[in-house]
Amino acid sequence: MNLTRRNFLKTTGIGGIALAVTPGDIIPENALKAEVLNPYNKVPVSLIIDDSTCLVNLAYYGIPQFGEVFPENYKQDWRKLPREIPDSFVREFGEWCHENGVKGKYSIVPYPACTGWVNRFIPGWTKKELEDSLKLVRDLIVPDWDIHPEMVSHTRVIDIKTGKPFPFATPEYMENWEWSQTKSADELAAYQAYALTILKEAGLHCDGLTTPGGYAGRNQNNLALGTKDAVRSVYGSEISHYFRDLFTEKEKSVAPQILHPTGLDGNDPACVVSILGCTGDWFGGWDGLEPGNPDLFITSDLAKGRMVDVIDSGEPAVMVCHWPGVYFNGEKIGFNILKEVKKRLDLKYNNLIWMKLSEISRYWAAKELTSIKPEAKRILLKAPFASPGFTIKTNATTRNPQVKTRGEVKPLVRIKDLKELKSNSWFPDKSGTVICFDLQKGESELIL
Repeated sequence: MNLTRRNFLKTTGIGGIALAVTPGDIIPENALKAEVLNPYNKVPVSLIIDDSTCLVNLAYYGIPQFGEVFPENYKQDWRKLPREIPDSFVREFGEWCHENGVKGKYSIVPYPACTGWVNRFIPGWTKKELEDSLKLVRDLIVPDWDIHPEMVSHTRVIDIKTGKPFPFATPEYMENWEWSQTKSADELAAYQAYALTILKEAGLHCDGLTTPGGYAGRNQNNLALGTKDAVRSVYGSEISHYFRDLFTEKEKSVAPQILHPTGLDGNDPACVVSILGCTGDWFGGWDGLEPGNPDLFITSDLAKGRMVDVIDSGEPAVMVCHWPGVYFNGEKIGFNILKEVKKRLDLKYNNLIWMKLSEISRYWAAKELTSIKPEAKRILLKAPFASPGFTIKTNATTRNPQVKTRGEVKPLVRIKDLKELKSNSWFPDKSGTVICFDLQKGESELIL
């Protein structure tokens, strides 16, 4: 029987074990089994950056708009904040992250706090300054980071027929609060496609989006469907993703959630992935007013912290921060906390892999939705999505494993240390064989 997570694939730990048996049968101890591990047998880590955009400090322009709606909740002296987060800091941050292998998601709010349009102009900055800022993002940030819109303005809801903000400072017309809670999937898709189109016109590719504040928190099924439709309509992506929720409780899973798969047996498969953060913003906050604390991620003795809990569980450990807190009014407090957290993680672990959200989404979609059928001395796979670094452990022993795809047979290289695992390699241990290869879309075969 052909088993997948959609029917009878059994889940254990961080992977699934596929068995060529019918559920309810007695499984022989020597039956061939195949367990999908994490990519390259490593634990993915990533960093989500919210409230970033070109030039504009969203906290400076956003707080007074939030305060107009909820005056009792937003009493910060926002005038003391810098109105700009300069490109010199973007360059410093991006270069350090690239040199140290840090990857994740970086928002570009399309119409930040209604100041101006990143695909046209932003009052207060010259056209050349905006063009230079976009070029910096394309050249330096994009290689290591997914770009997301954070809806359109992150403050007022925009009338997508006119391009103007609705003239009502109430929760029902703010992106962060009530407007999105009652909208259909089609209505959310149209609004989200509007945001994505602005970034496309600015020369940026997006496979996903980020929700501002409480956007669609009580309307998540429509959010997922609307995201899938919006990203496919604007960019044609087969796997879309979004960031909305985070969990800091130790007992809650933060594994990516694969939603609304369609067309898995045809030529046009698609799905949407909900990426879950695992930390609070313990860098410097969304407004750059309260310094963070690296010990909440991982303590100086490397023994405790939220990142330790999640990494040790084997699930992707995705940290969350906000750009104004990373910059922290020019003091770079959040940036320095990131440097310290990265240093501590490197001291404790040698099994981490930094990934973009789109890379995590692709791997988990392949992990969850690939059909795996072990047979005598071979494992048949049918994958709706390709994925590099696909890693399987089988209880079989082998001397010369091979991967067969589209009639081409490729031998794999034996490695001496599991930590050296890479694509097209394998490692034997006492309980079986670990095999890593680039999974191709369609049918393929592991020959054992």
